[in-house]
Amino acid sequence: MMDLRPVGYVIGLLVAVLGIAMLLPLLVDLAEGRDHWPVFAESALITILTGGMIALSCANGVREGLTIQQTFLLTTGVWLALPIFGALPFVIGATEARFVDAFFEAMSGLTTTGSTVFSGLDDLPKGLLLWRGILQWLGGIGIIVVAMVFLPELRVGGMQIFRTEGFDTFGKILPRATEIASRISVIYVALTLICTLCYISAGMGSFDATVHAMTTIATGGFANYDASFAAFGPAASYVATMFMILAALPFVRFVQLSAGTARPLLYDTQIHVFLVTAFCIVSLIAMWNLWQTGAWGEGAVRTALFNTVSLMTGTGYANADYMQWGSFAVTVLFFTGLIGGCAGSTACSIKVFRYQLLFASIRAQLQKTRSPHGIFTPRYAGRPVGEDVLNSVMSFFMFFTVTLGLLAVGLAMTGLDFVTALSGAATALANIGPGLGDEIGPAGNFAGLNDTAKWLLSAAMLIGRLELMAVYVMFTLQFWRA
Repeated sequence: MMDLRPVGYVIGLLVAVLGIAMLLPLLVDLAEGRDHWPVFAESALITILTGGMIALSCANGVREGLTIQQTFLLTTGVWLALPIFGALPFVIGATEARFVDAFFEAMSGLTTTGSTVFSGLDDLPKGLLLWRGILQWLGGIGIIVVAMVFLPELRVGGMQIFRTEGFDTFGKILPRATEIASRISVIYVALTLICTLCYISAGMGSFDATVHAMTTIATGGFANYDASFAAFGPAASYVATMFMILAALPFVRFVQLSAGTARPLLYDTQIHVFLVTAFCIVSLIAMWNLWQTGAWGEGAVRTALFNTVSLMTGTGYANADYMQWGSFAVTVLFFTGLIGGCAGSTACSIKVFRYQLLFASIRAQLQKTRSPHGIFTPRYAGRPVGEDVLNSVMSFFMFFTVTLGLLAVGLAMTGLDFVTALSGAATALANIGPGLGDEIGPAGNFAGLNDTAKWLLSAAMLIGRLELMAVYVMFTLQFWRA
C-alpha cells in the first residue's frame, strides 16, 4: 500500500506557508484602518493550524526520495489543497461569495488563470485585492518548480526533454526541489521588485504597482480594477508587455544568465520561436485593425501588442474590448491563447516547444514519405528527439483536444451558448483568463455562470495547469495497484 505520509507532510507544510502569507493582507487592512483584518486573522489561524497538524502527523514518514506514485499524488494534491484554504478569505470576508465562487477565484489565482467571478473590484478591500495577487504570485513560482522538477521526471507531455537542463532529480525529488526553488526564488523576487519599480515609474501608485507586478510576473492577470489595464496610462501597458514576455521565457535561462552564462538565453530556439510568433501575430492584428477602422499610430500598435502578448502568455490582462475588433481578429486571438509561452516559465497553455516537436515530427514523416528508404530523425535544438518524447507530445495534443471537446459539451449541457461554452473550456484548460462573448469576454466576468459550470471550469484549470496527464494518470487502476 502506498505510504501517504511524505505527501501529507509536504502538503501540510505548504498549507501552513499559505496561512502565513495571509498575514500580509491582514497588515495592509490594519494599516488602512479597516475593520476587515479579522477576516485574514481567522483564515490564517485555521490554515496554519490545519497545515501544521497535517505536517506533524506525517513527519515520521518523511524520506529523502519519493516514488513515482507519490510524486504524481503530491503534484496534484498540492494544487487541490491550496485553493480550498486560499478560498477562506473570500468566503469569510466577502459575504456575497459562496464557496463555489471563492474556490473558483482561488483556483483561478493559484493556477494563474486569471478568470474572476468578482465584479466591483474597484471597491474591494485592499487586503482582498492583495490576497488575489499573492495567490497568483505563489502559483507562478510553484508552477515553475513543478515544471522544472516534477514534470520532466514524470515524463508528462514531452517535458522529459528538459531533464538535461542541469536538474537531474530522479530519486531526490524533495531535496532537489528545495535547491531549485531557492535559486528560482531569487530570480522571481528580483523580477517582481524591478517590475514594481517600473510600474511606479509609469504612474501607478505603490499598492497597484505591487499587486500588478505580482500578477504580471506570474502571468496571472488578476487586476485591481474592473477595467483591467484600461484604468492606467500607455506607459503601464508597455511595462506590462515587457515583463509578460520576460515571465514567459524559461526561468532556467535567467538562472544561467545570473551565473554569467548568456549563451543559453540567446541561442534557445524555443525563445526564438516564441518571440517571432508573437511579432507576427501582433503585426497581423495591427494591420487588420488598420484595414478595418483606419486607426493607426502608437495607440493602435500598443493595443494590438498588449492584448496579443497578454493572451499568448496566458496572462489575461486587457486594455481594450477586442470583441469589437471583428470576427477575424477574435478568431486569431482565440488561437493565440492556445500557443502559450516557453516551458519552465509561468506562462500556460500548450507551450511553444510542443509545437516545435509536432512540426519536427511532421517534417520527418513527410521526408520518409518522399524517400521511403531514408532515415530521418526529428530534431529539437539540434538534438535528435527520442520516440518516447514524441509519443508523449502526441498524447498531450490528443488529450488536450479530447478534454477541450468534452468540457465544451459539458458546459453547453449546463445551458451556456456555443461561444461561451467553447471559449470558456479553452480559457480554463489553457489557463488564459478571459473567454469570448459578452458574458465572459474581456469586458465581463464569470460571475453569471451556473454553479455546475464553475465547478467544471475549476477542474479544468487544475487539469490544464498540471499538463493533463499528471492528473489523468491517477484515474487508472494501474496507478493505485503499482
